Amino acid sequence: MRRALVISNPASRGGAKLQESVVRELARADIAADVIATDHAGHAATIAAERARDYDAVFTLGGDGTAMDVVGALAGTGPPVGILPGGTGNLLARSLGIPLRVRAAVRALAAGREARIDLGRLGDGRIFGIGAGVGVDATMIEETPAIWKRRLGILSYVIVGLRSLLRFDAFDVKGVVDGVPFEKRASAILVVNFGTMFRHLLTLGDGILHDDGVLDVCIFSPTTNADAARITYRMMRRDFSPDPCMSYLSGREIEISTVPQRAVQADGELAGSTPLRVSVLPGAGRLLLPISRGGKH
Repeated sequence: MRRALVISNPASRGGAKLQESVVRELARADIAADVIATDHAGHAATIAAERARDYDAVFTLGGDGTAMDVVGALAGTGPPVGILPGGTGNLLARSLGIPLRVRAAVRALAAGREARIDLGRLGDGRIFGIGAGVGVDATMIEETPAIWKRRLGILSYVIVGLRSLLRFDAFDVKGVVDGVPFEKRASAILVVNFGTMFRHLLTLGDGILHDDGVLDVCIFSPTTNADAARITYRMMRRDFSPDPCMSYLSGREIEISTVPQRAVQADGELAGSTPLRVSVLPGAGRLLLPISRGGKH
């Protein structure tokens, strides 16, 4: 890697202040960097599509929305994308094991490895990397005040998410996974590509892989505080023996409708409302990742 493009979102929680640090760290790794700042929604995708071919790698500095705009624009083509944590939740960086301090993240990715991951595509063409969801997680994104995000970061989502979970705001779900219909009542339904959240604190389900060519549907339906505590504890312990409040499906083409209609989130960004249609793009994401401890992939 000799030349890198840094696409920075100055409106994100840390984007504007961190640009110089990113350029200095890349220079220490003998990588020349050009920085282009976004100035409107969707601009990151346009920059990547128009400029990325001239570079060995693209780094995103902003929130998860900026990162996925770039990853989506380069899906199936390249060059590889390094995701730097400059937003509020930094869910992608957390899920990929990227350090949450930007300078450390640059060093880890500059000396890291390339990997292919599956991506999900919503019915409107939007691309996601971690997952899309309806219920508690979307409510968490929808109801978290902007001032909380700026001051508390990821903790703001946790507070609102717990409050939302304890309301037991359930809804009826009808869905189809690879042509097979299902019906459930749930308080959260996630279509996920990664099986862990918050640095592996929670594991959503057993055997969820980001490079197996399918997406996993996780359906959670607690009806009491005891249910909510039990399934949370089991996800922390990675205990996925049968439970009436947890069910799982997997497939390549997924449709979900709800009664009443509910908000949808994708990678921590609001993405319209149900019905939700998702398809998998196997191996379409080309990313830079840190080398894991012990040098293993």
